[in-house]
Amino acid sequence: MDVHEAQELHVVFFPFMGQGHMIPTLDIARLFSVHDNVKATIITTPLNKATFTKANEESEKIGDPVIKIEVFKFPTKEVGLPDGYESPDLSLGVGMIQKFFKGTEMLSEQLEEYLEKVRPNCLVADMFFPWATDSAAKFNIPRLVFHRISYFSLCAQEIIRVHEPYKNVSSDDEPFILPSLPHKVQMRRLHISEDFWKSEGSEFKRRMARIKESEVRSYGVIVNSFYELEPDYADYFRKELGRRAWSIGPVSMSNRRAEVKAQRGKQASIDEHECMKWLSSKKPDSVIYLCFGSTSVFIAPQLQEIAMALEASGKNFIWVVRDGGDGKNEKWLPEGFEQRMEGKGLIIRGWAPQVLILEHEAIGAFVTHCGWNSILEGVAAGVPMVTWPVFAEQFYNELLVTQILKTGVSVGVKKWDRKPSLENIIKQEVIETALREIMEGNKSEERRIKTKKLKEMARQAVEEGGSSYSDIHALLAELRGYQLRQQN
Repeated sequence: MDVHEAQELHVVFFPFMGQGHMIPTLDIARLFSVHDNVKATIITTPLNKATFTKANEESEKIGDPVIKIEVFKFPTKEVGLPDGYESPDLSLGVGMIQKFFKGTEMLSEQLEEYLEKVRPNCLVADMFFPWATDSAAKFNIPRLVFHRISYFSLCAQEIIRVHEPYKNVSSDDEPFILPSLPHKVQMRRLHISEDFWKSEGSEFKRRMARIKESEVRSYGVIVNSFYELEPDYADYFRKELGRRAWSIGPVSMSNRRAEVKAQRGKQASIDEHECMKWLSSKKPDSVIYLCFGSTSVFIAPQLQEIAMALEASGKNFIWVVRDGGDGKNEKWLPEGFEQRMEGKGLIIRGWAPQVLILEHEAIGAFVTHCGWNSILEGVAAGVPMVTWPVFAEQFYNELLVTQILKTGVSVGVKKWDRKPSLENIIKQEVIETALREIMEGNKSEERRIKTKKLKEMARQAVEEGGSSYSDIHALLAELRGYQLRQQN
């Protein structure tokens, strides 16, 4: 062991308080902690602590390093939020979300007290905490930004923010080209948040500017991706946009054991053994898996259209429905649907062991909201996708899957909308066509071959000598060098 490796590193991780941020941050903390002389701590709030303590219990059972948990009090009352509001709930409206972000900014005081006392060697803070760059700088601690999105999305977002190509079209539905990217990529204003392009001075636009500014001033960016998946955009992000970045993904592949995979995030709403037994009764590549993430909420009429499309397609399926749709199952399922689908379909109401399901050989396609965690988990499992973006950066991810990787089929969502409305419902016939296209025919087989190749590339990237493995080693070596320079 050389002198650099002998230097102990303490890396502190501070994720945003949403499942889509906390889960990959936990995976990254595990990735760091398995290296010699690297200690990892995760900062969270009281009601979110269970996500990490449960994972630690599983790690202890199998002899993996345990990650320290540091709890900060979330200022719910100070910003006018109801008790128990320690994670953003999009269903409560924009006003509540703005109060929540105000609450996260107030965490800076606790963070600075902690950094001054503990003096870690690095702070990995979520993109939604732009103020963390200044907090870390007060103590000469390098701050890394974790965006939890793809290189392609990072590049596309910045091109749209800087060049504003949406101003060059005469209607919301007219396509525009994103200038200077490696591929010819077209978007529509409808695929971007109205808060961003309709108002010059919106809070959303100001927040994005602060995030980008803090990113530029930070030590660098860690990206949950692997170089071989999007090489043109990894290079563009570093060379054209001038960011220092390390690819360390897919971080979900840090979970090697089935028990750990089953316990990622919340408690699963179905016994994983029961779920795996059901899947094992099906032929390879014969089951469609549908899941729209932890924050997307579909109205009952849309769920009915999905149910009718599944039945008409004749395909086997596992369908994850958040909180039973509108909480009244009888109102969104067609009459007698579950009885007719017995043995052919499995509905999971709540949280599913997604990585385990996707990795099963019976899964032939993934209908996804295009959250980056889900996209990468699908890539790592070698599964073609039907893309159904809802909001956030999901429309960028759809472009990556359908137009650049060419491993997916779009269902044709027309508008960025946190709560999809009646006017934007995707009809049964359209959904059924997408399901058949992803599962049947020569093009389907071509996509399947491509996804299997990407799966192998992902596996190689995280193994010793692979691109992501090497990037983590390079980053740790650089942080140790920084620590030595500070000591001398």
